Amino acid sequence: MQSRVKWVENMTFVGQSSSGHSIVLDGNGGDKAPSPMELVLMAAGGCSSVDVVSGLQDLQQQITGCEVQISAERREQAPRLFAAAKLHFVVTGHDLNADKVSKVVADSLEKYCSVCLMLGKGVELSHSYEIVMP
Repeated sequence: MQSRVKWVENMTFVGQSSSGHSIVLDGNGGDKAPSPMELVLMAAGGCSSVDVVSGLQDLQQQITGCEVQISAERREQAPRLFAAAKLHFVVTGHDLNADKVSKVVADSLEKYCSVCLMLGKGVELSHSYEIVMP
């Protein structure tokens, strides 16, 4: 896997993935685009959401939606690393089994999500979920 990041102007950068997709990054705290640290949180949410959706589909759950809300705290002094992050999953579907949802969410963060497993080495990660039946 490879990627590259190119400076555009001021504190604006463009990252390009080896799969050919581009994303704008903003080093000024997200003035024009997500900051690199915001992208880390989005990566954790995206990675774990893939696990949750595919895991529930594999268990024949009638999932119709999945959203993860991520909140994080950063250290006050440089380097301003994440100290803690919480991922809250809102899973929507018909006749969802709470035990299966709970297990799939926990397994994602504890066993499968590469981004969360890397973050978990230095960040206190926690998770929760809620089920919404339409």
